[in-house]
Amino acid sequence: MRTKILTLVALLLCAVNVMAQGESVSKGTDEREQRRSRRGLVDMGNVFVPKGQWIFGGAASYSTHDNEQYKLLVLEDVNSLGYTVKVSPMVAYAVADNMAVGARINYARNFMRVDSASISLGEGETATNLSTDFYYALRHSYSLGALWRQYIPLGENRRFALFNEIALEMGASRSKFATDSPVRGTFSKSFDLGLGINPGVVAFASNSMAVEVNVGVLGLKFSHQNQVHNQVATGKADTSFMNFSVNLFSIGLGVSFYL
Repeated sequence: MRTKILTLVALLLCAVNVMAQGESVSKGTDEREQRRSRRGLVDMGNVFVPKGQWIFGGAASYSTHDNEQYKLLVLEDVNSLGYTVKVSPMVAYAVADNMAVGARINYARNFMRVDSASISLGEGETATNLSTDFYYALRHSYSLGALWRQYIPLGENRRFALFNEIALEMGASRSKFATDSPVRGTFSKSFDLGLGINPGVVAFASNSMAVEVNVGVLGLKFSHQNQVHNQVATGKADTSFMNFSVNLFSIGLGVSFYL
């Protein structure tokens, strides 16, 4: 009988201890949430993008250049032309308030042809002169990515908000290069896999249309490339890199529709 009583007392003490620990953890969690709310930066209670909303958008850009007898610093007599086209449509669905998941398609086409160009370094007998009479480059790249986006309302403001986007992308590219006379050419194919973090800001211009600006700050990329040179020699290369910095060339501007 005494043994049973002692066992019952021990179980009661264990239960009280577990309850006390649970209350301590809950109290610690509440204190952390209170400290976060006192910062005053965001109010997650404000619903900026409600659950069930569809988001359609994307970005597109086009640039071209045409140079004739152009000079820039050490470059002289540049005769070239080229263009760059980029298209990036996106669709997402808000699975919860201020949270969306979706997909994005990226396509880019780059073309450049240089008929003549020269580089002059130094003067007199020690000068170094480099020149080319022909250079041709054409590159197509395309990728499909899955994205997760978290919106961070700026207090009670319903027109502006921050967002953080994480995207996992997989794609490929094809490139052609040719130079010199007689022509020497290289054909290459690559497979790419990347993970990126792109924070940004969204501003509603109307009730359903918004302008978005984002910038890449973290990127992980792996690439496998195969080459064929002059239809005879072959080669391959495997590259990988990680980048943690603000890249001004990765700033994206797009328009989205929230329906």
